[in-house]
Amino acid sequence: MSESMNNQRRSILHVDLDAFFVSAELLTRPELIGEQVIVGYPKGRSVVLSASYETRKLGVRSAMPMSQAIRLAPKATIISPSHSLYSSLSKQVMEIFRSFTPQVQQLSVDEAFLDVTGASRMFGSAEEIAQAIKTRLKEELGLPATVGGASTKFVAKIASTSAKPDGLRIIPHGETLDFLHPLPIRALWGIGPVAGKSLHEFGIQTVGDIANTDLKVLQRVLGEASGNRAWELAHGIDTSFVDTEVIDHSIGHERTYEIDTDNFEQLQKEILDLSRKIGQRLRKIGHLAGTVSIKVKFYDFKVVTRSHTLEIPTDSDTEIYKTAGELLKELSASAIWRKVRLIGVRAEQLTLPGELAVQLDLWDAPKQVHKDVDTVTDKIRDKFGNTAIVPARLSTAREPEQEG
Repeated sequence: MSESMNNQRRSILHVDLDAFFVSAELLTRPELIGEQVIVGYPKGRSVVLSASYETRKLGVRSAMPMSQAIRLAPKATIISPSHSLYSSLSKQVMEIFRSFTPQVQQLSVDEAFLDVTGASRMFGSAEEIAQAIKTRLKEELGLPATVGGASTKFVAKIASTSAKPDGLRIIPHGETLDFLHPLPIRALWGIGPVAGKSLHEFGIQTVGDIANTDLKVLQRVLGEASGNRAWELAHGIDTSFVDTEVIDHSIGHERTYEIDTDNFEQLQKEILDLSRKIGQRLRKIGHLAGTVSIKVKFYDFKVVTRSHTLEIPTDSDTEIYKTAGELLKELSASAIWRKVRLIGVRAEQLTLPGELAVQLDLWDAPKQVHKDVDTVTDKIRDKFGNTAIVPARLSTAREPEQEG
């Protein structure tokens, strides 16, 4: 089946609660509806967690230093966050989503992708389902939401962004390119300031310009993998699927040993294999890891975790392994090190490429080579199975590990 036909059969929704933390606080403080409101701690080096749309008009944004936000909106009411309230509401929101389809990929406490392809017989068209979700969120929880829909996750995400706040926009498959092509190139996932500047130098301003540019030119400007990805997205091609395994914004794999071990070489090999599996899963769902962590359970059942936040989020097997391996090396040199019962690697703070706050280093040749190798090996494994190609260090028979 062609990619075009495959996308045509899919109905993907992206649901995003509007100013979720603010909306949650207004449930108990209705007198502040329509007023300037900021959720966050007013003292110290804290940042804005959420801002009402009335405050956003003044330039206040999430993650902005609170001191700067107060200067921009000195009359705003500042509310300290109620995390237990947000957690409780988030669970109810996800329950509403899952009442329409089990295919829900939670991205954060207030955002998710839903594959409603199989829900049409019971609930109607994608637009009818989107409206029903918005109605239930408002009537049952008092929360406004914006919904975007399309035949791919990428386009559904852009559709919801364009419809905010409290909107609904469905892009039929046949209208995908008409919707995408007038947009600026920065609308594409992975195109940040550096790549944008390079493309502008070639006269490429819009998504349509990218679609009409020779693929070899894009590969020369952005690198082979990133050029291919930009070309595909500009043509409405996005093979990532709604993955229900992405829970709590992280994915991971673990291995429990029948016999406790302190063989560092063996543990390093395990880290390599676990990192490889995580990288493959990240690429399959179209996400990047912002943090890599390891988990070690010693023979006496004491559990220790170590984590490192990456300068640039990644889906590269090599980068994940490099980080996890360094964490293991540091832990093995500490006084608490002893025989190991379980070892695990986890990718955390998952993001979509288009949500990055930093520009990917498209000119870093070693990382580009890693991405190209990963892309090729993924295709081989998809066709011949996960054991068709593995690192040489992992060529011996293995026991299965647990995933989380």
